[in-house]
Amino acid sequence: MSKVGVRHILSALIGLAIAAFFIWGHKSAPQMSYYHNQGKVFGTYYNIRYEAEHDMQDSIQAAFKAFDNSLSMFNPHSLLSAINANRDTLTNAYFETMWAEATRVHALSNGAFDITVAPLVNYWGFGNKDRNPSLSLPSREGNKDIDSLLVFVGFEKVQLIEHKVVKTDPRVQIDGGAVAKGQACDMIAGVLRRNGSENYLVDIGGEVVAHGVNAKGEKWHIGITKPNLNNEGAQEELQEIIAVSDIAMATSGNYRNYYYADGERRSHTIDPRTGYPVQHSLLSATVVSSSCMRADAMATACMVLGAEEALAMIERAGDAACYLIVAKNDSLAVVQSPNWHY
Repeated sequence: MSKVGVRHILSALIGLAIAAFFIWGHKSAPQMSYYHNQGKVFGTYYNIRYEAEHDMQDSIQAAFKAFDNSLSMFNPHSLLSAINANRDTLTNAYFETMWAEATRVHALSNGAFDITVAPLVNYWGFGNKDRNPSLSLPSREGNKDIDSLLVFVGFEKVQLIEHKVVKTDPRVQIDGGAVAKGQACDMIAGVLRRNGSENYLVDIGGEVVAHGVNAKGEKWHIGITKPNLNNEGAQEELQEIIAVSDIAMATSGNYRNYYYADGERRSHTIDPRTGYPVQHSLLSATVVSSSCMRADAMATACMVLGAEEALAMIERAGDAACYLIVAKNDSLAVVQSPNWHY
C-alpha cells in the first residue's frame, strides 16, 4: 500500500475516533434544565427555580418535612413542641443551628431579637387563632399582665447544655418563627447544591437565597414590596426591583400582620424587652447577610429597634446591609446602610 493510502486510512481512523469521542461525550454530558417548584409550606408559599438534571420536588418536600418535624411550633410532634412541653429530649442539628444564630443576633441587637418572646406574641393575639380584638391596650406603667409574662421572657432564661435545653422556668417557650423561613431557604439551597445545581432561586414567603443566573442567563430579579397602610384591599406594589446573584435576603414588615383594637393599630412586632408592640416609623426592613437565617433574624431585630438603632446594629454586624422603608408624614422614605449597593 502506498504512503498516500496509509495516510488516508489513518486520517479516516482519526476522524472516526474524534467523532466517536464527541458522540460519547455528548451522550454522557448531563442534560441540564430549569425547573420550577411551588406550593404552600409553613403557613406561607414557596417558589423555587433551579437548573438541574432532574426535578427535585421529592427531595425538597422531604427536607421541608424534616424541618417541620424539628422546628415547627404548630406541629405537636416536633422537637420544638417537645422542648416547649418540657419533655425530656435531645436537640438536633436544625435546632442547634437556629440556637447559635439566635444567640448571635440577640447579643448583636442588645436583646431586641429574642426567641423566648412567644408568650408576649400570644398575649397580643398574633401567636394563635384565638385573637381577642377587644383586648384593650394596657398601660405601660405597672401593668400586671405584662409584668407577669416578662418573668419568663428573656434569652438569659434558657441554656443549651449537652444537647438539652435547660430553662430557669418551665413556662419559658421558644419560638423560632423569626428565623424559620430564612433557615429553611438556606436548607433548600443546600439540597440544590448537593444535587449539582449552581443556578437557583429559593423564595419562601419572601425570604430569598439566589445563586448564579436565571434561565435567560441574567441575574435574578427580586422585588422589594412597597408598604401600603391605607388600602388593605389594594394590590401589592413594588418599591424597587433589584438584580442580584449570590445573595441571601430577608424582609420583615409591620404593614401586613396587624389588627385594630380600641381604634389603635396593633403591630405584630413585639419588643421582648418591654412586652409591648413597637410604635415607630419603620415599616419595612430588608436585610442582606451571609445567610438567609441571619438576614431573617436581623430583619426582625430591625423592626423592633427602629431605623436609627437598626442602622447601628447593621454596622456592628460587619456582614450585612439593609434597606429600610419608613413613614414620613404622609409619604414613604427609603433609608439605606452605606454598604447597600444592590
